This record gives sequence, C-alpha cells and structure tokens, in this order.
Amino acid sequence: MKRTESGRNVSSVRWRLVLASTTMLFVELALIRWAGANVVHLSYFSNFILLGSFLGIGIGFLIPAARGQWLKRWTPVPLALLVVLVREYPVQVRQSSSEVIYFTAVKATGLPEWVTLPAIFLLTAVIMAGIGKITADLFRQLPSLDAYRYDLLGSITGSVSFAALSWLRAPSVAWGLLAAAALLVLGGRRNTLLYGIPLTAMVAALFLETTTSGISWSPYYKIELKPSTTANRTYRIAANGVPHQSTAPLPVLMRENSPYRQAYDRTPRNPHKRVLVIGAGNGNDVAVALAHGAERVDAVEIDPRLQEIGADLHPAKPYDDPRVHVHIGDGRAFLERTDTEYDLIVLALPDSLTLVAGASNLRLESYLFTREAFEAARDHLAPDGAFAMYNYYRKSWLVDRFAGGLDEVYGHAPCITTFKRNAAVLVTGMTPADQSCEQTWRPSGAVPPAATDDHPFPYLLHRTVPTLYLGALGAILLVTLLSVRLAGVRIRSTVRYTDMFLLGAAFMLLETKSVTGFALYFGTTWLVNALVFFGVLVAVLAAVEVRRRLRRVNQLLLQLLLFASLAVAWLVPAQAVLSLPFAGRLAAAIALAFAPIFCANLIFSDRLAQAADPTSAFGANLLGALTGGALEYLALVTGYQALLLVVAVLYLGACVAMRVAGRGPGARPAPVPDEKVVLDPK
Repeated sequence: MKRTESGRNVSSVRWRLVLASTTMLFVELALIRWAGANVVHLSYFSNFILLGSFLGIGIGFLIPAARGQWLKRWTPVPLALLVVLVREYPVQVRQSSSEVIYFTAVKATGLPEWVTLPAIFLLTAVIMAGIGKITADLFRQLPSLDAYRYDLLGSITGSVSFAALSWLRAPSVAWGLLAAAALLVLGGRRNTLLYGIPLTAMVAALFLETTTSGISWSPYYKIELKPSTTANRTYRIAANGVPHQSTAPLPVLMRENSPYRQAYDRTPRNPHKRVLVIGAGNGNDVAVALAHGAERVDAVEIDPRLQEIGADLHPAKPYDDPRVHVHIGDGRAFLERTDTEYDLIVLALPDSLTLVAGASNLRLESYLFTREAFEAARDHLAPDGAFAMYNYYRKSWLVDRFAGGLDEVYGHAPCITTFKRNAAVLVTGMTPADQSCEQTWRPSGAVPPAATDDHPFPYLLHRTVPTLYLGALGAILLVTLLSVRLAGVRIRSTVRYTDMFLLGAAFMLLETKSVTGFALYFGTTWLVNALVFFGVLVAVLAAVEVRRRLRRVNQLLLQLLLFASLAVAWLVPAQAVLSLPFAGRLAAAIALAFAPIFCANLIFSDRLAQAADPTSAFGANLLGALTGGALEYLALVTGYQALLLVVAVLYLGACVAMRVAGRGPGARPAPVPDEKVVLDPK
C-alpha cells in the first residue's frame, strides 16, 4: 500500500482531513453561537465572527507547508483564552447608532465596540488559522480534487453535527467536549499535554456556565430564567443576556390600559372567536385571547424553549387549554401555508435578539414586518377582522414606518395607543368601521417607506450601510491585509489566483442569497437554515464528483450555464415562488438557489484541478469569501435581489481573469489528476 513520506497511508490522511474539516466548521458555528450568546449585542454582529473565521482559515491555507507549525501546536490556547476571557470578564458591544435599532433593555457596560469587536475578531482568526493550518497540511498531501472532496465531506459532517446538537438543545459544554476531543485526536500523542491543559480550562469554563442555575439553550438563544422578586410566582426570561420576556398573572395582563388589551378594546364589534398570535412566547397574549372568549387560538412561536417555559410556569396555564393550538415555527411561513381565516391576528412583541446565520443583517422576525407580510395577514382576516401589532419600538420613526405600512395596505390609518419608551400598539380593522380609536395615527414627521421582502430591514432608517458597520468592515479588511503580510504570505504570489479570489467572493454572496430566499419561502428557523447550508454543501460536492469523472471540461459552456441560471434567478420574482403550493415552492426554490451554485462549483473544481498550488489557490478562495461577506452589506442599500448582479459581475471578472491567465475557454483543458499520492512537501 502506498504511503506518504511521513509514513501514513492514504486512507489515514483522508479520514484525518475529514476530521480536521469537521472540526473547522463545527468550531466556527460554535463560536458564532456561543460568543453571540455571551457578549451582549454581538449576536447582531455575528457576521464579523464568520469573517474572522474566513480570514484565519485562509491564512492557514496560504502559509507554506514548512512554515507556521507553531500555529498547529498552540491552536487550543487562543480558543481557551477566548472562552475564559468572555466568561470571566463579560463585555458588551455598545450600540449608539441613530441609523439602526437594536432591541435591548440593559445599560451598556464593559468595553466599547471598537475594542470588543477587534479582540473577538482577532482571537477567532487565530483559532481558525490553527485549525486551518492543520487542515491545509493534510489537504496538500492528496490530489486537489480528492482533497477537496474529503474536505467537503468533513464540512457536511460538521454542519450536521452542530445541527443535531441544536435539535437536542445541547448545552455549551457539549460543544466544548466535542471540539476538545477532535482537537486532541488531531494534535496527536506528542501534543497531548500541550493541548490538554488549555482544552481542559475551556471545558471547565463551559461546564460552569452549563451548571449555572436557570441556564438552558434553545436553537436560537442562551436562555436565563429567574424568578421574579414579587410574591406572585412569575418569572423573568433573558435571551443572550438581554431581558426578553416575563410571565404575568392574568389580572395584571387584563388591567386597564394594558398593552395586551388594546387589540380587543379597539375592536369592540369583533367577535374575537378565532385568534392568531404570532410571537406567542411564554403565553401572555394567549392567556388574554382566552380571557376574551376566543374559541380557537393558534399560537405561533419560533423558539420551542420559550414556549416550554410558558407551558410549565405561566400562572394562567394558557397552553393547557384545549382551545389553544401550538405551532413551533416562523410566523410568516405559517401565514403562507395556512388557509384559516381569523377574526384577529396579533404580532405580539416579535423582536429577536439574533441574526439568521449566514445573512449579514436578516433578523429572525425581519420578514414579519414587510409590506408583503402585512398583505398576507390581511388576506387571512375575516371580512370584519382586525390586525394588531405592538412593541417597545424605541424610535418614533419606526412607529411611523409600521403605521404607514398598515395605512397603505388597509387603506386607512390604524388606531394607536402609546406608552413610555416609544411603546405603541397599532390596531387596524379591515374597514374603518371595524376599529374604534381613541387616537388615530398621525405621522410625527417624514414617514420612512415600508420594508419589503427584497429589502427586509425595518430597523434601518435609510437605505445605507450604517457608519458603525462601515468602520468595522474597513478595519476588518485592513487587518486582513496586515495579517496576510505578517503571516509571511507574499501577496504578489497570490495574484495568479485572482480568479479563485473572485470565485470565493461571488460564491459567498450566492450562498447569502440562497439563505435569505429559503428564509422567506419556508421561514427563518434554525432548521431551514441548517438544511440550506447542507444543501449548498451537497451541491458543491456533487459538482466535485461530476468534475472528477470528466476528462475534459468545456469552460465556455459552463460559464454560459452559470450566467443563464443567474439570469433566471434574477427574473423570477419572489412572489411568484411564494404563490406556489409547498411542493412546487420547494422545487422552484431548490432549482433557483442550487443551479447557479452547482455550475459555479463545476468551474471552481476544474480550476482547482489545474492549479499549480491547490492549497494556496484554496486559501485565496477563502479570502475571497471574506470579501464576499463584507459585500453582503450592500444588500442594506440595494436589497437582496440586486446581489445577483454583483454575483454576476464577480463571476464575469473571474472568467476574464482565467482567460488572461490562459485558463479560460480558449485554454487547453487539463485532465483530472489521477489518484496518486502527493508527497508531503515537508
């Protein structure tokens, strides 16, 4: 049996590459979840951790095989340092932007974001650079497509593993134990002590977190449950360190001028027999609906743990009532699939404290507050029905945006009841006669246009990238250049892989468009998100398998197919897909999202097969993905559909770069390398 120079056989290198790639993606996903849960407001900036991961992995792949071995030896140290520092010295990302709203009820303490974000970003980059270096050194011991194939298998395994832990609602110590075990295996016997000490410290810190009273994990949040100081046996619920909900006894909910009552007080002619509550949470709104005589209440809540807390601990026990039907999932997706007509639909405090993974600024509830969502709710109301929404909106312009959107959709101004801190309840009937207002909404100034499904950013005042984001992104790109240089990577030597860099940037944007599209069509749930990432990886793996079986590739044909699939995705409106029945919608979404990904990765796989230095080419591709992650923020200005134009421009640039370098459609195709073993350069 053939062996590498280091004496390991090919199968050993392959399974270690799978394990390294699994660990790489698993740790990346765990860092995004855990850091966002422990650093207040970081869940609004989770894309920065993703960009730090791409930077680290890219550097790990670009460092030559004979250099950077210290990164591999010290990989667990920055990981333990990040965990221990965050646990022992909690910090917060301050939010003071007048351009975008963050939901919180805590006073910002700790370090400012210009200190916190770079520290977390750099630690993440160093962690992932170490794991990336381990992966890269295994990658370069195999033929390029063979290595990429097993790297993808590892990525799929890491994605599925983390999704399984999310489904099980496993605590953070479980993530730490799995990561530690994988790193110990990858480190080998020689590094057992060097790896064991910091990894033990990391697991111990996570164990202390897990065993803290009242701490539990949902697929979205780290949840902290505390009993109220009052004697009525109520509870306060914090999510990701921010006060989020609290249970309340029915007399408190029903007292005069309570926000919970306004939807019913403002619609006295409404029978309130069939009620839909979106954002049911611990059950306060469900209890109020039952108290007003509802015969059926559909309670939609995206987070299963929040609903469980209400079912177990709410003093009114609303979820025990047989009239209540619980639906765990996304509220917009529920509206798209139900045929039920309701007397009243309530958006009950649906503000999330986290982003949809893989989408730069899409929050879990973003698609609930678009013009199309208001229309979908209207279409599910009985002829004399009503729609209500309320929250602590923080800014008067946000109240005006939502009220103006309702005015536009229903053809008349809604009722408004205001409270402290720009809290407001908006109620609108199907006709003016179906609502009874003490106060009718009047704009306080210029009314911002309603958010749309293409631009689902209701908390963003103008179509612009906030200066907070611009500053952070600029710093990230500067740190990237410095890091690449300090790592000893010659930037000039990577210019030959400009096409790979552009392919990476385009693919990252294409992946984002896929995530946001599926979130609109099927909901912003963790499961939909996990399935999309799984589908993307499977599509990429399928492209690799096809390329491995082809002796020659017609690059021109592939490029034409890629641009044709992008054109179709651009031309098909989202509403046309939403109007289809579930099976048709699923088929259309898969075709529109994965056809460009498949074609693009056939091109990428062919280019990787021809690369003189596949590991460096892959590293350049990862740095391109980092740039693509920064370009995602263009959606704040253009909307998501226009990202396809940016994708097309980037792919066009990649195709031109290939032709200039002599690797384009006019170049002589290179055969797929055979399955011989590539000797370790060391």
